[in-house]
Amino acid sequence: MTHTPHELAEEFPEHADLIHQLKTSDAHFAKLADAYHEVNRDIHRLETRVEAASEDREEELRKQRMRLKDEIAVMLSKANA
Repeated sequence: MTHTPHELAEEFPEHADLIHQLKTSDAHFAKLADAYHEVNRDIHRLETRVEAASEDREEELRKQRMRLKDEIAVMLSKANA
């Protein structure tokens, strides 16, 4: 399988250690990170044409990924403050 772009450590390289720490210490963060990972993998499968979906479905997944990423970014900034 090819490299999956947009992984959290790639999106927030300056927070890689904090991401790992929060995944193990904060259940809500871990749930968000898992959801982000799942949606990101779904998008990657669509982009690489491993799976097919409508444009509407792909757009909804992208919006979901952005909402999760935004919430994760807020949590990272609060934890880093």
